[in-house]
Amino acid sequence: MSEPFLIGDAMTGGYGSGADILHSCTIAVEEGQIAVIVGPNGAGKSTAMKAVFGMLNLREGSVRLGGKDITHLSPQARVAEGMAFVPQTSNIFTSMTVEENLEMGAFLRRDDISATMDQVYELFPILKDKRRQAAGELSGGQRQQVAVGRALMTQPKVLMLDEPTAGVSPIVMDELFDRIIEVARTGISILMVEQNARQALDIADKGYVLVQGRNAYTDTGKALLADPDVRKSFLGG
Repeated sequence: MSEPFLIGDAMTGGYGSGADILHSCTIAVEEGQIAVIVGPNGAGKSTAMKAVFGMLNLREGSVRLGGKDITHLSPQARVAEGMAFVPQTSNIFTSMTVEENLEMGAFLRRDDISATMDQVYELFPILKDKRRQAAGELSGGQRQQVAVGRALMTQPKVLMLDEPTAGVSPIVMDELFDRIIEVARTGISILMVEQNARQALDIADKGYVLVQGRNAYTDTGKALLADPDVRKSFLGG
């Protein structure tokens, strides 16, 4: 059986010289699929994603992308390999226009970016309407669209989203999830940390429930939603 397109395999580590937060934690996503990491506060969800992106040193385990070992690459080098990461906060340049933010996403590219820009505007029509407006003047949901759009400008193979729906209304959350599904349909792998576990698992091909930095449950999103133990412990019954 071939291994997943992106895998953080048996990752153990933490920040600096502090205690380990992850304990033999494995997170993977297939090409063009959506994988979601859920769990209680302090479970290590964002840490697991940051480990996959190279933002903390692993004491044990490895990260592989398309069969290539990238464990020791910097986050910048991983972007060049096809990974894009959208942090939960401080993920846009507020004083720049929407269009300038998108152009910043293409800083590594040396080709014509106009076709990708058109694709982003097709995915997020409101951004096209507001492309000359300062990104800091947008609503929370629109800012998230800018952040995701900017990441897509790198033409990533994997899009990593840390709490993309934090602080947005349920209607905006549903719309963002719809757009995320559309991105996955283009063949881009999505790895996402999400507090809204029920809604996230509903769109997920694969779900990972973490508890104290360890894999507690791993299955398809639908199977986890149907699992009585998962429902009782993490989804409010």
